[in-house]
Amino acid sequence: MSPLTLPLVDWKHRITTDAGIRSGLPCVTGTRIAVSDVVGWFAGGMTEAEILQDFPDLSADDVRACLLYAAECTNSAPRPVS
Repeated sequence: MSPLTLPLVDWKHRITTDAGIRSGLPCVTGTRIAVSDVVGWFAGGMTEAEILQDFPDLSADDVRACLLYAAECTNSAPRPVS
């Protein structure tokens, strides 16, 4: 299956918040890995394969869910940067 035909992952089943885990940051369900960690690893140049190798608690669907969650969170009117 090519990346363009991958089915979308429903992030709502994979991303949760809990005030007692990572101060309530959105995390992959059942882990302490925050969405912002995953997005930051990509921004820092890691590939999906490297992330999955370094963090075996994550699945490829978990990684996709993080990216979809982040995309949805930024899908609003731009905020001024000052």
